[in-house]
Amino acid sequence: MPDNRPDTSPETGPDTGPDNGPDNGPIPPLTRHLLDRIAQDGPLRLSDYMADCLLHPRYGYYTTRDPLGAAGDFTTAPEISQMFGELIGLSLAQSWLDQGAPSPFTLAELGPGRGTLMADILRATRGVPGFHAAMTLLLVEVSPTLRRAQKATLKGQDVAWRDRLGDMPDAPLFLVANEFFDALPIRQFVRADDILWQERRVTAQGTTLTLGLTGAAPEPALAHRLGDTKPGDIVETCPAASAIAAQIGDHIARHGGAALIVDYGDWRSQGDTLQALRNHAYADPLADPGQSDLTAHVDFEDIATAAAPACHSLLTPQGVFLERLGITARAQALAARLTDDALSAHVAAHRRLTHPQEMGTLFKTLALYPKGHRPPPGLEPAKHDSA
Repeated sequence: MPDNRPDTSPETGPDTGPDNGPDNGPIPPLTRHLLDRIAQDGPLRLSDYMADCLLHPRYGYYTTRDPLGAAGDFTTAPEISQMFGELIGLSLAQSWLDQGAPSPFTLAELGPGRGTLMADILRATRGVPGFHAAMTLLLVEVSPTLRRAQKATLKGQDVAWRDRLGDMPDAPLFLVANEFFDALPIRQFVRADDILWQERRVTAQGTTLTLGLTGAAPEPALAHRLGDTKPGDIVETCPAASAIAAQIGDHIARHGGAALIVDYGDWRSQGDTLQALRNHAYADPLADPGQSDLTAHVDFEDIATAAAPACHSLLTPQGVFLERLGITARAQALAARLTDDALSAHVAAHRRLTHPQEMGTLFKTLALYPKGHRPPPGLEPAKHDSA
C-alpha cells in the first residue's frame, strides 16, 4: 500500500530548533506557533498553514490590519474606480428585474474589503424601482479591522455581518464575491507517476519554514486530472471554495438569485500559483508568516462544478465583461467633468480594469444562476445551460 505519511528525511523532517531565528533574533509569535504545530503533528498541509497565516485570531494577516490601498499590500478593483462597483450593481439589479423583482431578497458580498464595492453597488442601484426596499443587506467578513471600515463606509445602511455565509433567509440571493476565493486556503499535489500523487506540506529546518513532500498515494479527488497532467506537474485544490460554491449554488437553485464571482485564475488550475504580497511587491510565502497576503489562482471549473444544480455562465475575462456592461461609455461620461491629474488618473483606472496587459485578462468573471433564466448582463450562458 502506498505510504501517505510525511517524509521524515533530514531534508523535510520537522525540527523546531532553538527559540531564536536564523538571525539569532526572537522568533515571531505566529512562526513559533507554526513550529510548535509541526513539532507536535508533523508537516502541515498548505491549507492549514494558509489558514493560520491569514486568520489566526491574534496574529493572522486579516485579523490584524487593513491590507488595502497605498498604505497596505494590494489594491482591488473597487478601490481603483467607482465604475467597477457601479456596473456590478447594475448587472445584479437587472438580473433581479429579469427574475420578476422578487421581494424580499438578500444582497450579499463575500469579503467586502472596506465596503467600497457595496457602497458603489448601492449608489448605482438607488434608481432601480423597488430594489432597495426589497433587499436585506448581508456582508460576510472575518476581520474586525475591515468590519470597522465597512461600518464607516456604509454608515446609515441596515447591514448584518457574519463570519461565514451560514444559514441564509429562504429568499432569492444576489451575491458578489470580488477577490474572495483567491484567499481561501489551498492544497498542492505533485503528480508522482501514472496514478499516484504527493502532497506538498510545510515543514521546518531548524527555525526556517520550508516545503516537503508526503509519500506517493492515490488521490481520488484528482482522478479527473490524470488525463491533462504528467509526472512532476502541480495541481491545486481548494476544499473551502468547493464547499462555499456548493452552498451558494444550492441556495440559488432552490430560491433564485444570481452570484457574480470575479477573481484571478482560469477554468482549470495547473502549476504552483501560491503567492505572497507585501507592500505591493511579491514576497516569499513561507517568510514572515502573518505579515503578507497569501493567495492562489482560482479554479473556476471546481466552483462551477460544486455549484450544481445552479447553472453557470461561460468564464469571461473581466475586461470583456466590463466592456459589455458599457464601462467605456461610463468612463467617457465621467471624464467630461475631469481635468489634469484627475483626468489622467481616471484614464489610467479604466485601462487598468480592462486592458489585457493589466487586469482585463488575468481576472475572470463567472456567474451562477437558476435554471430557466439567463446569467446577469455582461455574461453568456454555458452551452449546456442555455435557457
